[in-house]
Amino acid sequence: MIGLGYVGLPLARLFSTKFRTIGFDVDKRRVDALMNCEDSTKEVDKQQLEDAIANHGFRCTTEEKDISDCNFYIVAVPTPIDENNRPDLKPLQEASRVVGRVIGKNDIVVYESTVYPGMTEEECIPIVEKVSGLKYNVDFFAGYSPERINPGDKNHTVETIKKVTSGSTSEIADIVDGIYNQVLINGTHKAPSIKVAEASKIIENTQRDVNIAFFNELAKICNAMGIDTHDVIDAASTKWNFVKLNPGLVGGHCISVDPYYLIQKAQVYGVMPRVMYDARKLNDGMGDYVANQVVKCMNKKGVLVKDASILILGFTFKENCPDIRNTKVADIFHTLTEYTSNITVCDPHADADKVRSIYGISLNKVIPSAKYDAVVLAVAHDEFKNISVINLKKNPSSVVYDVKGVWNREEVDGRL
Repeated sequence: MIGLGYVGLPLARLFSTKFRTIGFDVDKRRVDALMNCEDSTKEVDKQQLEDAIANHGFRCTTEEKDISDCNFYIVAVPTPIDENNRPDLKPLQEASRVVGRVIGKNDIVVYESTVYPGMTEEECIPIVEKVSGLKYNVDFFAGYSPERINPGDKNHTVETIKKVTSGSTSEIADIVDGIYNQVLINGTHKAPSIKVAEASKIIENTQRDVNIAFFNELAKICNAMGIDTHDVIDAASTKWNFVKLNPGLVGGHCISVDPYYLIQKAQVYGVMPRVMYDARKLNDGMGDYVANQVVKCMNKKGVLVKDASILILGFTFKENCPDIRNTKVADIFHTLTEYTSNITVCDPHADADKVRSIYGISLNKVIPSAKYDAVVLAVAHDEFKNISVINLKKNPSSVVYDVKGVWNREEVDGRL
């Protein structure tokens, strides 16, 4: 398993129950922590790691020589975007070079990283061929099985989800499908080609991005009209075929990133995917919108915004999860800093050192005892759901804004 993050580690742990499995990652601190049975992503608990290492021989390494005798390689590395929202292929390219240096005759490499249709065979396999000196579909083979990890979700775990599989030949497709089926409870769906499997993954996240964008736009309309968005959604959802979603911040490494891969590839073929592009633009701007709504509420209640004390509850991109990748709470923070530097951010799940390093923001793990001119519930961690809102307010005119719509509506001044 090449890449031991949110995707690679759970899958490697699962495969170790049936096969001799080695995890490879370039981050030595990550490898050392895993061999000490500590997973900072919280996707695999200590007991599971202890069992995998002690009873199934699972181990992790940063040394390529330790994986040179494997015959089935799975690549699960990040596929981020750059500052211009264009695909950044460097992690995938480097992982392909690693594969090229260790792959042997008749070996199989399966990619799990989310990519646009065609990337596996157009971008990754040529690197493996060049580095290894082996011929694709003659000396080695490939497959694609898109990851379906939902960070923080303890119900839809990797062993219970249905996986899409594919292979570079019909025979290899059967082999890949058979290997995955040995560890999955709910089986697989074998796609007719690698391209189809790649496309199936990227439209999963793009569809959700577009749907959430609709509800975020609805929230903007309802807020402008003075109508409660959640009341509207609750009423509409009484119809049998209404698809109920809620407005919110769209961050993380999937929904806020993957559509750009499809958008970029579509343009290569002369198609401008306007719905996808507009959805991305709208969702990317929701952090700034929330911050401006907070300022609007403060102005309406006569709370001086300049140098106001503001508490932001939550920083991760979703509830009950330590993942801070592409969190839109950072946008809320930075927009509010245009008015005040007296902002406190609290999140019991996020790593304070990583937040400071990546975003330049100081983070509290617990809620300070101070009181505030404005309180923003940005992430619905369980720890925040039942706290006493009134105890956080400096005075009765202090503003409370609930991004997630989980607090008593009588106690909040605004929500999406």
